[in-house]
Amino acid sequence: MSEHFATERLPIRSMLDIVTARHAARELCERLGFGKADQTRIATAVSELARNVIQYAGEGQCSIADDSQGTHRCIRVCIEDHGPGIPDLEQALCDGYSTSGGLGAGLPGTRRLVDEFEIQSAPGATRITIALIKRG
Repeated sequence: MSEHFATERLPIRSMLDIVTARHAARELCERLGFGKADQTRIATAVSELARNVIQYAGEGQCSIADDSQGTHRCIRVCIEDHGPGIPDLEQALCDGYSTSGGLGAGLPGTRRLVDEFEIQSAPGATRITIALIKRG
């Protein structure tokens, strides 16, 4: 059983904040005993979601927490903003869909990188929660 680390709350307002959030998620993942591949998965997912915050909402917040229980180790990350929201979640989660002219791999790619993915979005409030879980 791991010792719980406090939830870290980080502002997302600039490219530097994306790097800070990415690093914090990778560091906690490492402390929880996840391997390098999992550390890269969580760092990539956090980068993508934080970048979306800057691009679409301007600013937001990232919370990174040890949500381990019993023999299960878990890192849980929540990214929130108060931007315009995602008008069509179903479409936004499809590969190739982009409103910014990008590859459209962001949300669907992020969903594939993690063990848990939950998204809630409405005008003025988007919250995406992701988690990596290591059992045993």
